[in-house]
Amino acid sequence: MALNTFLNDTWKDRIKALKRETFTLYLACRHPRVPWYAKLLALIVVAYALSPIDLIPDFIPVLGYLDDLVLIPLGLMLVIRLIPADILAECRQKSEEIVGRATRIGKIAAGVIVMIWLLTAALVVWLILRAGD
Repeated sequence: MALNTFLNDTWKDRIKALKRETFTLYLACRHPRVPWYAKLLALIVVAYALSPIDLIPDFIPVLGYLDDLVLIPLGLMLVIRLIPADILAECRQKSEEIVGRATRIGKIAAGVIVMIWLLTAALVVWLILRAGD
């Protein structure tokens, strides 16, 4: 069981890192000192990562996820090599701040939505019980 937890934590960490790097590239695309060719390639990689349309559809066993597991990380690595290190560090820092803040806000929003659903369910039950009288 510990191995399973370790593998899950490792994959979760990798996915989080991949999301952060994708957002870092998005920020780098908007930076004025990034070369145009790096911006173009970064836009392509970010668009592909966020696009619901894949080169190989996900419903094809194994191959469907292979493009996501190979193409996106390779694209990220290539673009990262094209961006100056100081700009990349600056964009990574901004990405950490924004993603961290968005995660906290997302958790608060999820809590509010759950409360709304619970209150709505309680209201429906109350109306049903009241109508039965």
